[in-house]
Amino acid sequence: MARVINFYAGPAGLPLPALERAQRELLDFNGAGMSVMEISHRAKEYDAVHQEALSLTRELLAVPDNYKILLIQGGGNLQFGMVPMNLLWDGRKADYVDTGEWARKAYKEARTVAGDAARLVGSSEGQRYARLPYANEIAPNADATYLHFCSNNTIEGTQWHQWPESPGSHAAPLVCDMSSDIMWRPFDVSRFGLIYAGAQKNLGPSGVTLVIIRDDFLAMCRKDLTTYLRYPIHAEKDSLYNTPPAFGIYILRNVLDYNKSIGGLAAIERNNRKKGELLYGCIDRHAGFYRSTVTDATHRSFMNITFKLPREELDATFVSEAKKAGMVGLKGYRTVGGIRVSAYNAVTVDNIATLVSFMEEFVRVNG
Repeated sequence: MARVINFYAGPAGLPLPALERAQRELLDFNGAGMSVMEISHRAKEYDAVHQEALSLTRELLAVPDNYKILLIQGGGNLQFGMVPMNLLWDGRKADYVDTGEWARKAYKEARTVAGDAARLVGSSEGQRYARLPYANEIAPNADATYLHFCSNNTIEGTQWHQWPESPGSHAAPLVCDMSSDIMWRPFDVSRFGLIYAGAQKNLGPSGVTLVIIRDDFLAMCRKDLTTYLRYPIHAEKDSLYNTPPAFGIYILRNVLDYNKSIGGLAAIERNNRKKGELLYGCIDRHAGFYRSTVTDATHRSFMNITFKLPREELDATFVSEAKKAGMVGLKGYRTVGGIRVSAYNAVTVDNIATLVSFMEEFVRVNG
């Protein structure tokens, strides 16, 4: 069976070796005589997978010892509320930067939970999210417990390549939704108080959410929340407070092990930058035809590349013909339109080269 080139924004493609490993082990995992989906989450066979997933995450991201790594259900949407529920109490306040659909939802959830304690300190809504806010357009507060932002905006095609900073001597710890670009490159985890990421873009299937939380943030968490919503419970129970999404964590382990085998995040970053050079190179060569939706090129995303064609009817033609050529998932988000190329880690340089070749021919015929 021929596999297509998968450009869906999420759930997204996974590295083929990680899937092939699951295929080999599906009916008989490590000689257990059953699938990993059928094994008790308290059994030693599953626990080995669970611990390896946590260990590989710490190794690949170089997570310092004073952080806990959690695997939680509920996706990024649960984290939008869970972060302020745990941290914005006892008079604490936090700052939020709005750069698009998901960053805006995180801020709205924080307002629902914490009211005026959640403060909007920067937004690019006035620019229709076609770029990120510039430094002089963000005004963090000196009393902020954290500064929240979304590192990559899947719908709008923008990405932070330098983290937003608080001014002067005060630098609030960062809290970040990295759902769509976690592990696309190495970065310094110690600048963050908390990171969360739904797995379904760069890490694995939907149903698993990675949370990395610093010990001082764990100590700040309120204790009168319902049990599942408390980060310390998940940390104390090693993400086994309740039955975890075992198969999703197993696939996560497979992906992380594969990432390590190909050279870790340094190698992954090289591939992602090469993919960006190829795709944005094509867009810029034909700027009158492939019109980038991002107005500041320094804010372009390496994960979600968005552009529009000269006429709306060409968008449908582009998507249809690309599908015939074995490439799927290129239709832009429903509120934006145009084309979106989601080039997550599992998308190869060769996949992008194939797309660019298609784009060159498409502009030749339709330009």
